[in-house]
This record gives sequence, C-alpha cells and structure tokens, in this order.
Amino acid sequence: MATIWRILSRRGFVTPQPHKRPRSSWHRFAADLPNELWQADITHWALADGSDAEILNILDDHSRLPAASTARRIFKATDIVADLHAAMAAHGRPERMLTDNGAVFTRLYRGRGWVALERELTALGIALSHCRPYHPQTCGKVERLHQTLKKWLARQDPAATTASLQAQLDAFTAYYSTQRPHRGIGRQTPQAAWHARPRAIPARQGIRISEHFRVRRDTVDADGKLTLRHNSRLHHIGIGRRWSGTKVLILARDLQLRIIAHDNGELVRELTPDPARDYQPQAPKV
Repeated sequence: MATIWRILSRRGFVTPQPHKRPRSSWHRFAADLPNELWQADITHWALADGSDAEILNILDDHSRLPAASTARRIFKATDIVADLHAAMAAHGRPERMLTDNGAVFTRLYRGRGWVALERELTALGIALSHCRPYHPQTCGKVERLHQTLKKWLARQDPAATTASLQAQLDAFTAYYSTQRPHRGIGRQTPQAAWHARPRAIPARQGIRISEHFRVRRDTVDADGKLTLRHNSRLHHIGIGRRWSGTKVLILARDLQLRIIAHDNGELVRELTPDPARDYQPQAPKV
C-alpha cells in the first residue's frame, strides 16, 4: 500500500490534507510532580460466563502509578467517591483530576446539578477537568493503562466473579507498580518515579458544602402540597393552604428536607419523609 501511495503521489493523484496534524506536531504532556494530576476512567471486561464487569482505573499522570484499580458490575456515582477516598488514603490528595464526560464523572452535558464526584472534589479543594467530547487522547495515559491491563488479563484464567477479578487487578497493580519498567518515565517503575519527587498538594482550600446537597426550586400548589421524587418514587408533602403559591427552595440530603420560602428565607417546614408513604401529612400543631 505504501508503494502504491508513493506512485500515486508522484503522479499528482493524491490530494494533500493539510487540516490533519502530523504526529510529529503532537506535544506530549506530563505532570511535573506526583499527585499534580490524576486521570480516571472506566473500562469493561468480560467475566468467565460472558457477563460484563466494569473496571475503574485512577492513574497518577507524573509517575504512571495506579492509585486505584477496582472492579464492580456497574459503577454508580457514589462508588467513584468511595474508591477515590480509598486511593487518597493510600496516596494522598491530588491537586487536580482529569476524566472523560461519563455520567458518573460529570453532569456537564446533562443539565444542571453535580454528580457525587463533583461535589466531593469541590469540598476537598481538588480541581476537576474533562477531556473534550470524542477526544480520548486527552486521557491517553489511563487509556494506555487499560490496554496494558487487558493484555495481562487475557493471559490469566477468566475470572468467575468480580471478587476474583479484583484479586487479579490487585496482582496486576503490584506488578505494574513495582516490577514493570515504563518507557514513558525513563524505564523506571511507577513506584520509583512516585518516590523520586515530592508530592503536589491541592492549591485551593476545600469549600464546605452544606449537608443539603440537592437544591430544588418549586411552588406550593393550590392544595398546599409539594412533590419530590426519591429513588424513582414520587412523594407528596403537605405544607398547608396558607402557603399556596409560595415559591420555595427544597434543600435535601437524602430524605432529610428543609423547605424555605424563596423570597424571605423563612423556614416553611423541616422533615424526614417516610419513604414507604406517598403522602407526607402536615406536622401536627403543638
């Protein structure tokens, strides 16, 4: 094919495409210090019965050290936070994290609000950034880790459960971190590169977020009620007819609710609804 291309080029049958950047123009980026930047991404792996499992990898950009490699059937937003804390317990807090635009990482392209990871990183003073849509090269280091991991897993006996897959991930992480020389860091092991320089720390102070991490604007209806969906179930909350038409803020942490009048900040009602009941009656008068 290369010979044919050269012949066609000499005869003027090939139109150059200057809009395509040559690989020689690409600039490699690497963080200067450990914990300056962590990359995180989820990939998939088939268990022995053919069912799908997900693997979360968190990688230190400078040293290529895997800060976390965990397996679950399906990752939820809270699972990401739990695994982040486990990684920080072992390696300290990163200054910044980089992810793709998956729903467990960001709500950036899915309307307002934050996912659990965004709230947690803000509270800890850790910056969060994302690669451009359809541009996985930005997270290239963790993508490359996925590839190396999958080649290693393909040589192992198929894991029957996520627990056995996790055992394989733990074995791979130990080998990758301490024994396998890495070309991207001068043939050092990631652990050696990790210890060679002082670690970066978050440059920003953590912002204390109120425990009421859901905020919703609503208006009390003509019957003196509000509605709130929790775990896919709609709950009706009695407020009282005297509040009909009042614009309110609903501040929620799980099922702990505070309902505040929007205009003057007056506390309208505070309650923890019974999740087994669709209607939450007004509080009895004392």
